[in-house]
Amino acid sequence: MGSCISAPRKLVGIISKRCEYRYKAKGKAKAKAARFCQDGNTGKCINLRTRVLKESSGYNILGRYKMGKELGRGEFGITNECFDIRTGEAYACKKISKAKLRTEIDVEDVRREVEIMKHLPKHPNIVAFREAFEDKEAVYLVMELCHGGELFDRIVAKGHYTERAAAKIVKTILEIIKVCHDHGVIHRDLKPENFLLADGGETAPIKAIDFGLSTFYKPGQLFSDIVGSPYYMAPEVLRRNYGKEVDIWSAGVILYIMLCGVPPFWADTEEGIAQAIIRGKIDFGRDPWPKVSTEAKDIVKRMLDPNPQSRMAVHQVLEHPWIQNLENGRNVDLGENVCTRIKQFSLMNKFKKEVLRVVADNLPNEQIDSITEMFHMMDKDEDGQLSLEELKDGLQKLGHSVDHPEVQMLMQAADMDGNGTLSCDEFIIMAVHLKRIGNDEHLREAFNVFDKNQSGYIEFEELEQALLHDNLHPHLIQNIMVEIDKDKDGKISYAEFKTMMLTGMDWKMASRQYSRALLNAVSTKILRQSGQLK
Repeated sequence: MGSCISAPRKLVGIISKRCEYRYKAKGKAKAKAARFCQDGNTGKCINLRTRVLKESSGYNILGRYKMGKELGRGEFGITNECFDIRTGEAYACKKISKAKLRTEIDVEDVRREVEIMKHLPKHPNIVAFREAFEDKEAVYLVMELCHGGELFDRIVAKGHYTERAAAKIVKTILEIIKVCHDHGVIHRDLKPENFLLADGGETAPIKAIDFGLSTFYKPGQLFSDIVGSPYYMAPEVLRRNYGKEVDIWSAGVILYIMLCGVPPFWADTEEGIAQAIIRGKIDFGRDPWPKVSTEAKDIVKRMLDPNPQSRMAVHQVLEHPWIQNLENGRNVDLGENVCTRIKQFSLMNKFKKEVLRVVADNLPNEQIDSITEMFHMMDKDEDGQLSLEELKDGLQKLGHSVDHPEVQMLMQAADMDGNGTLSCDEFIIMAVHLKRIGNDEHLREAFNVFDKNQSGYIEFEELEQALLHDNLHPHLIQNIMVEIDKDKDGKISYAEFKTMMLTGMDWKMASRQYSRALLNAVSTKILRQSGQLK
């Protein structure tokens, strides 16, 4: 898809439109006043006044809780500390803006997240759900407050890091998976960021916090929708035929990172990462693997078995000798390099996450809705694919006079599966690439947000301000600065900022709807290449 950026710039304007989808009642031309948006997968419209939750504790959360400081931000909203007015007890409140829930899939994700958190039993390693509220603007999830930082923060803080420590952490993650699977739930998005420490104590328990992509399942049930985070995604997810085994794979990726400091499957493009996952070749040659025990390497291999049928089930992993004998496991330091890599991986992700929030704020999902509507307008025969002629005619009707060779070039750049037509996913990716990469608009806007004094550089104080929510020690922020600042002038230029954001594919995941379209298209290409899809 990288070739999309060379497409004619006069086409960029087609995706800058903002639109409101209006629902016409039967035989009536009068449109409802409430704004709607199109679901690119089902074609159904979502009213901003749609009721999200099946049941809630009411609509007035401020009658029950007093809001405190902001704890973090995500694509769909903000998490704040909150206090029970009656008892003074502190909790976390996740506010999910309905304006950000642009599709039925988004609404269903939130609805299912609440149902799953209510369904799972109380467990010392799963964040406790308290209650939910809903008003016309947002959904509010009140849950246990965790203020000890992310999983990798503990590893970085300790400095001395051993196999035994890694075994203890992965055992906890496996126990969380077992609780989920025993209660008919697949997590589907296990990654280090989704585990927090309950408090700042040395022995604080790890808590699983995010069930936004989780799903209920029945024994033997298989799924085809592509969800999750790319680096932690199992090969069968990309093949669109998976079950609960995906959670073991993701835990295996986390374990690999904990033992050597880098992900097992890495590339600079979404397709490259997907292909690496499909190949399934694991590198045990680099430092520190030569000094890692045979048992540790064996459990990683078994958890990252590309075949879900032969991959170990959660109870089998928990029975593995490396887990069973963890108290007697190697207590030898894995080396400074591992801690350094994990620290860099974790810290860079923190800054990237903050940049992603800004990018997401500057890329409203209305833009994707508008692109989807354009696709349906162009798709005259309603077969779900745009032919070369349909693309050319559609662009002309939108007021863009495009030569045949230019349309051909655009088609070739966007046609990821090589079938000679554009699916809705491919069209979305093409258009968003033209907008986001073709003129760097959103990355530039994000850079300007952090460059408070408009000097043309992000300076230490500005980076410190950007990461204020993470309460990082100044020397850790300095580490991020050193990593990004390639010319070592003590500040981050736009070129250095852009290089950081274009390394890996994390930045493309700012919009969940866009990331789903992107991964669906990559999956389609892989299936076609393997002959599993014609």
